[in-house]
Amino acid sequence: MDKYANNKNTPLSTKPHYEILDGLRGVAAVMVVIFHLFEAHSTSRFAQVINHGYLAVDFFFVLSGFVIGYAYDDRWEKMTVGQFFRRRLIRLHPLVVMGMVIGAALFYVGGSAIFPLINEIPVWKLLVYMVLGIFMIPMPPSMDIRGWEEMYTLDAPSWSLFYEYIANILYALFIRKFSKKALAVLVFLAACAIIHLTLTTTGDVIGGWSFDAKHLRFGFTRLAYPFLAGLLLYRTGKIIKIKHTFLWCSLLIITVLSIPRIGGSEHVFLNGLYESFCIIIVFPLIVLLGVGGKIEGKKTSQICKFLGNISFPLYITHYPIMYLYIGWISDTHHTFVEALPVALLVIVSSIVLAYICLKAYDEPVRRWLNKMNHILSTYRHIVK
Repeated sequence: MDKYANNKNTPLSTKPHYEILDGLRGVAAVMVVIFHLFEAHSTSRFAQVINHGYLAVDFFFVLSGFVIGYAYDDRWEKMTVGQFFRRRLIRLHPLVVMGMVIGAALFYVGGSAIFPLINEIPVWKLLVYMVLGIFMIPMPPSMDIRGWEEMYTLDAPSWSLFYEYIANILYALFIRKFSKKALAVLVFLAACAIIHLTLTTTGDVIGGWSFDAKHLRFGFTRLAYPFLAGLLLYRTGKIIKIKHTFLWCSLLIITVLSIPRIGGSEHVFLNGLYESFCIIIVFPLIVLLGVGGKIEGKKTSQICKFLGNISFPLYITHYPIMYLYIGWISDTHHTFVEALPVALLVIVSSIVLAYICLKAYDEPVRRWLNKMNHILSTYRHIVK
């Protein structure tokens, strides 16, 4: 019997959240911000402090696969593919739009030595790129207007949403129909692809944000195993129970994402083995622990709820602020210690911005869209 299939709600209702998983997603999102701050001061991937923060994306994909399975696997007898797509768009896309708008609003403020193209871009072109970003249309390196060849140059983290949307489409059309055995075979092959990627390139999974052959390989490889493994975890119904789950899992995530580069430039395969181990073993383990754990105390519940609520807004809106910090560092050449007050301000302002976007924009917009979606579904049901 599926340990998770205990909710008999209708397709358009919302199932209860796993609060610990929500909280862990928030911890990982905060680590992404900290990673990007240190990245602004790093001379290379081998000298980066808080080195593996980019693996948070792979952790997010594991969570996504599990949550998609939990939320939708048992609803397809009453839910259409169109309803699924609308629900996912309502959940994700308002903040994608906000990230692009904030990125456009702060674009010209970020003109600096490291972003020399900014001052050459006319307003009409910026607005075109904002619209393209809002519709999640990826831009090739030849269309870059900042200098980093990002597929979404106004809000770089949106690249992972590009792959998230692809995973959702593939799930609705094909993957949801796969048996556990078929899914297990795909998970094994995807794990092999992760290992091959890390051992045959630069010893890491850094990539996916540009719309070219190299980055597309990184992006799809990083998506395949975590998403499929998360879905398989849900379908197996396995859990692991320990005490103080949120605390230990949070410490594990922070440790995994903070570990310095392993092996240096001479033995990149060692770092590849570390990252493969984290993605293939550690992240699924954290999900199993999070699912099996219990919230201990009201304060822990409040922390998990807050972190879960701001996790996606923080991830998708912080980088326009980060562009400004990166540009400032490139012009002033401050060390991290010298820039620490500003770095702390970036963290606080990113969290405050995320919370404002959540409460003043995302939640009201999603409530309205869900209401319109319900009316549309009811109307179609009456017509039929």
